[in-house]
Amino acid sequence: MKVINPATEEIVKEVPEDNPKSLREKFSRLRASQAGWAAVALERRVEILKRFSVLLDTESEKLAAVLTTEVGKPLQQSRNELNGARARIQWLTEHAVEYLREETMTEGAALRETIVYEPLGVVCNISAWNYPYLVGTNVFVPALLAGNAVMYKPSEYATLTGLEIERLMHAAGAPADVFICAVGAKEVGEELLNLAFDGYFFTGSYKTGQHIYEAVSRKMVPCQCELGGKDPLYVADDIADIKSVAAATADGAFYNNGQSCCAVERIYVHEKVYDAYVRELVAEVKSYKMGAPTEAGVYLGPLTRKDQLTVLERQVAEAVKGGAVLHCGGKRRDGKGYYFEPTVLTGVSNHMQVMQEESFGPVIGIMKVKDDGEAVQRMAETEYGLTASVYSSNEKRALTILRQLNTGTGYWNCCDRVSAAVPWSGRQHSGFGATLSHAGLRAFTKPKAFHLKKP
Repeated sequence: MKVINPATEEIVKEVPEDNPKSLREKFSRLRASQAGWAAVALERRVEILKRFSVLLDTESEKLAAVLTTEVGKPLQQSRNELNGARARIQWLTEHAVEYLREETMTEGAALRETIVYEPLGVVCNISAWNYPYLVGTNVFVPALLAGNAVMYKPSEYATLTGLEIERLMHAAGAPADVFICAVGAKEVGEELLNLAFDGYFFTGSYKTGQHIYEAVSRKMVPCQCELGGKDPLYVADDIADIKSVAAATADGAFYNNGQSCCAVERIYVHEKVYDAYVRELVAEVKSYKMGAPTEAGVYLGPLTRKDQLTVLERQVAEAVKGGAVLHCGGKRRDGKGYYFEPTVLTGVSNHMQVMQEESFGPVIGIMKVKDDGEAVQRMAETEYGLTASVYSSNEKRALTILRQLNTGTGYWNCCDRVSAAVPWSGRQHSGFGATLSHAGLRAFTKPKAFHLKKP
């Protein structure tokens, strides 16, 4: 398998792919080792994962360079991702004992009722390329803490990062046969669906998630899917500082080149502040520096996948043909690399592709609304349900809007953020299940009840 640098289109490295035979062998090793790992004291597993976090910090510059080389995100954003992963590991390791230990629910003179949280067994983590450290940490860290063995398949677009994760996990003390990396593209992912895993955890697109869910449903094992989004944001007419709101929301749309499941992908603005907001947002976007991701000050590097350039061109062309106004961008940049200019469209309508299909790129559509009621109506017109954001000076007003939307997360005066302390979950085509928080720790367990009656 050829690893290609999206900024230069040069081959960085060729990596041997797994095949059905090697995957079966890896699975057998995991199965044979899982019980021994589960028998290791939880406190010791916590120590190992904390050590893994330390190694992420110690080797951060090397790891950031590898990540930037294969996915194209600016070097500082790669550093930010590593820091974010370490923050999540800190929360998960600090709370693992609290949420994974045995619980006594009732205790009387003759009867005690308890819950123990047993590991699922051997789990399969098919991960994503856009934030490999973050979305990986959401799954394999709590899975290992809970006593599971993990087959970790990084995206083919983040293979080198996946191999670095495997190396450091073993260096931290996780047994070599408890955390194993599967290397390859679609064919390897398909083969993993044929193995007898005790749980599947996928991060990626709705289409692929639907395929995985259908393929493994007959096994009657847990299957969680963290899928995409078409996340809406509403700017109310009572915001105090239009310029700062425009800057914050533009960042929510364009950070990591818009290649985030929870990136802002649709913006609705109250008609009273619409013109001023558009003016400030366009100015902010035009100030973004695009270039080589290793160059200081660059905010936008190349897209990770070449095919996405065509998707974005199609969305923009359809919108403009339908009457939308193109304020900047709208096309790929000339020369080497998968660069697409940051693009702002106004005068869009909700039936356009750019407002319904996941863009996963530096493109945003902005629509004027007359009031909160229309904002709620337009925000709800989607098959996705990951996040929604409201910018307003009034918390009660914002919560009234957010509670009407069928999303896993609501934001007031912020957007495009994830915290390990609260569940990360989607609804509708954004998937199901939860990672992070106490719910995410327990997602990798099977609760068992004990009714203990004294003789």
